Amino acid sequence: MDSVKTAFLKAPEFIFLYHGFEEPSSKSDMSEAKQEKQVAPATPLPASTVVLVRPTHTGGFEIFMNRRPEKIEVYAGVYVFPGGRVEKSDSYPEMLGLTQGLTAAEAQQRLGCALEPEVCLGHWVAAVRELYEEAGVHFFVPQNGACGAATEEGLSERLASQRELLQRGTIDLASLLAAESLYCDLARLTYFFHRVTPEHYPVRFDTHFYLAALPPRQTPLQSSEEVSESLWISAADALERLQSGTFPMMPPTVAVLRTLAGHASWNVLREAFRLS
Repeated sequence: MDSVKTAFLKAPEFIFLYHGFEEPSSKSDMSEAKQEKQVAPATPLPASTVVLVRPTHTGGFEIFMNRRPEKIEVYAGVYVFPGGRVEKSDSYPEMLGLTQGLTAAEAQQRLGCALEPEVCLGHWVAAVRELYEEAGVHFFVPQNGACGAATEEGLSERLASQRELLQRGTIDLASLLAAESLYCDLARLTYFFHRVTPEHYPVRFDTHFYLAALPPRQTPLQSSEEVSESLWISAADALERLQSGTFPMMPPTVAVLRTLAGHASWNVLREAFRLS
C-alpha cells in the first residue's frame, strides 16, 4: 500500500478534464486570466468515492463505472466512480452507532487528516451511502449476525425500494438501518487515495477514494437518478477508450485507473489491498 501511495504522490498534477477542456499554453496565460478576474477559490466540498471491483472468469478484474447525465450541473457526461458529498448526518452519533468494522480513531489514522475522528468515520459512512444511493450496492449486515440467501431475499427487495426514499431525502441512512436492524460494515472498504480539485475550478471537491469488492449476490443498477448508464470495464480498456476520445474522465479517475492497471490479476489486487 505504501508503494501505491508513493506512486500517487509522484504522479503529475493533472488539471483539466481529458477531452473536455484545453490547457492554457503557458503559465503567463494562466496569470493573465487570473488578473482579468480576481475571484477567491471555491471552498472544496468533502466527498467520498468508491471504486467497486469484481473478478472475471479469466482471473482478471473489472471496475464499475457510471456516466453522469448530460444535463447535470457538475461533470456532465463524464465517466466516474460512484460517490458524492459527505453530509453532516454521516457523522451523527445515531449513525456512527450503527457501524461496525472500523473505529473513529482508526478512520482518522487511515485518512491521515486533522479532522475529528468522528468526522473521519463519517467520510467512510458517506462512501457506503453514496454507493447504495447511486448503484444499489450495499455493505449492510444483520445486527444479529444472520446471513445467507434466505435472509437477504426479502431484505434486498425492501432495500431496493428504500434506496429511492434515501436518494430523495425522505429518510436518512440511520433510520433505514435501525428499522431493518442492520449495521453498516465499514470493513468492506479499503482507503485508496485522496485528491483536492485545483483552485481554478468553480466547483471543488476534497475527495477520499476507497476500494471495495462487489458483495456476493448483488448486482449494481444500470442507471439511477444521477447516472445515465453504467458498465463494468477493465482499467486497460477504460484507458484505451480515453485515448480514443470516447470515454471522458476527470484526472483523478485516470490516476486511479492507471494504478489499478498495474495489478496483473484479481488475486494480486485482492492481496495488495486486502479486499474482503
